[in-house]
Amino acid sequence: MYAKLFMLCCACAVAAAAPGIYDYGYAAPAISHTYAAPVAVSAPIIKTVAAPVVQAEPVDPNPAYSYAYGVADPHTGDHKDAQETLQNGVVHGSYSLVEPDGHLRKVTYTADKINGFNAVVERTGGTHAAPVAIAAPTHVAVAPAPVAIAAPVAKYSLPAIGHPWR
Repeated sequence: MYAKLFMLCCACAVAAAAPGIYDYGYAAPAISHTYAAPVAVSAPIIKTVAAPVVQAEPVDPNPAYSYAYGVADPHTGDHKDAQETLQNGVVHGSYSLVEPDGHLRKVTYTADKINGFNAVVERTGGTHAAPVAIAAPTHVAVAPAPVAIAAPVAKYSLPAIGHPWR
């Protein structure tokens, strides 16, 4: 029985592995010596449209602005404010904030094309935290807990059904 099945498998393998009839090379290109008739195209219609005249916006030779903001959030401890003004090409401004150690930092600055950016930083207020006294550690005598030793456990055992080759 197994011999017939084996011979059938061999015949299928040989049939699948047999090369087919392949033509080696490329097909000849299709050559055509006819030409299509030209497409009738009418001349495009040209319209002349005048471009809209754009008026240039006037440029302010002496721009100016001013802004300010402030934040006071007691929940997060975020306290800061800032203000800035530009007039006659000179920027004046300042900002302040409360640092984590409690000091108030205030920065006042001026910027222009001649002198560049100049800032003055002031730090005021705040207190240093008093040193915390650390208590000496206390020693507590602890009795060792009794150790219970368990019986050894077998690492391997035979399966309950038995071996499949028996």
